[in-house]
Amino acid sequence: MMGAGKTTVGSRLARALDRPFIDSDVQVEHRTARTVREIFETDGEAAYRSLESEVLAEALASEEPAVIAAAGGTILDANNRRRMRDFGTVVFLEAKPADLVGRVGGQDHRPLLRDDPAGVLTEMDHVRRHLYEETADFVVDVSEQGPDDVVQEILKLVTT
Repeated sequence: MMGAGKTTVGSRLARALDRPFIDSDVQVEHRTARTVREIFETDGEAAYRSLESEVLAEALASEEPAVIAAAGGTILDANNRRRMRDFGTVVFLEAKPADLVGRVGGQDHRPLLRDDPAGVLTEMDHVRRHLYEETADFVVDVSEQGPDDVVQEILKLVTT
């Protein structure tokens, strides 16, 4: 989910593992020379989801193992879920919607939040949580931990 810490935790985890870090939103923005918000506003969500899937497929197909922060909506596509399970170890950074609101509620670059961040995040959690859980190899609760603690927990899970 947005605000769970994918970028922060992912970049720190990549450093700890000495691997490249790939953020799918950043890759989409580089490819299009537009922000995620601009893509949503001009081309619509479906166009963004298609780009998101392309970027994920490319990242997963890379010869060099990497830490990938997949955009939260990536999970909505069954092919993306299959690719993630087939090509890597998937960690779901779990947080309650109420915790996420405090992290992302006032951010203007998140096009899906509109005027009701709490309601939108609660609905997203309802739709997506079971998909995250069924795709993940590991679930890490990030509600009560800082990024460095989350990284240490993930390292223990993936290296043992």
